[in-house]
Amino acid sequence: MKTKAVALKYDKETNSAPKVTAKGEGFTAENIIKIANLNDVPIKKDEDLVEMLSQLEIDREVPPEMYKAIAEVFSYIYKLTNK
Repeated sequence: MKTKAVALKYDKETNSAPKVTAKGEGFTAENIIKIANLNDVPIKKDEDLVEMLSQLEIDREVPPEMYKAIAEVFSYIYKLTNK
């Protein structure tokens, strides 16, 4: 099974919801993960959520029906980074 990855960004000053900033599988996914690691960006593994997010276009805000799942990801990240 190929590795899949989706990168999210949320800037509460400019966006009403998190946006998909990158997505891919195989080599592209591995590069997304590598860049995240090099920049100390936390990674949360959730195959089901990656499947759903990978259906969205890049630079597209996450739809309201996905807010709960995304909130869990951001909560996990905040606990890891204390930010």
